[in-house]
Amino acid sequence: MKIGLYFGTFNPIHVGHLVIANYLADHTDLDEVWLVVSPHNPLKKKSTLLDDIHRLAIVREAIEDNDKLRASDVEFKLPKPSYTATTLTYLEEKHPNHTFSLIMGEDNLRTFHKWYNHETLIANYPFYVYPRVLTEQEQLEENKIGSMEKNAFKEHPNVTFCSDAPVMKISASFIRKAIKERKDIRYLLTDPVIKYIDEMNFYK
Repeated sequence: MKIGLYFGTFNPIHVGHLVIANYLADHTDLDEVWLVVSPHNPLKKKSTLLDDIHRLAIVREAIEDNDKLRASDVEFKLPKPSYTATTLTYLEEKHPNHTFSLIMGEDNLRTFHKWYNHETLIANYPFYVYPRVLTEQEQLEENKIGSMEKNAFKEHPNVTFCSDAPVMKISASFIRKAIKERKDIRYLLTDPVIKYIDEMNFYK
């Protein structure tokens, strides 16, 4: 099977994440998309990040009715901080009959040259890249990056740019703030996710 790996903290997973994951599973040659929940880095301040097990549970609630999407806790078992190259090596050993691809936003591709072992990754794995609506701050940072760096990987033969993927300007931080302020978050999260978060009294 062809598996696309979509990494994220998913704190919480929202409809923007789900639209991208479902688009990649349904409009490309991928058989499944695995949403890989990134564990908390013990060297970093936890702040508003929910425990790993709860973020995993929320992802499972969100995709329960979609057989093309799966939640993965693979990085919970690996040394921290997590490196994508290490995760891929582990998955290939555990699932020798699967082939793996990476899913990322265009903003991550622009800074991909900073990733650990990035040359090996792009030489050996397909990448599916979706466009990203930048915030004002991200746009300022983007303008500081030279044009050579911005476009270094976009034309690589292993990169498929999914320009027609539907993209929403939704952030998990906006949702957390809205929950804390008791705003209406309908349509930003799926109903099972809202129910789980409300029952557990998260982000309030």
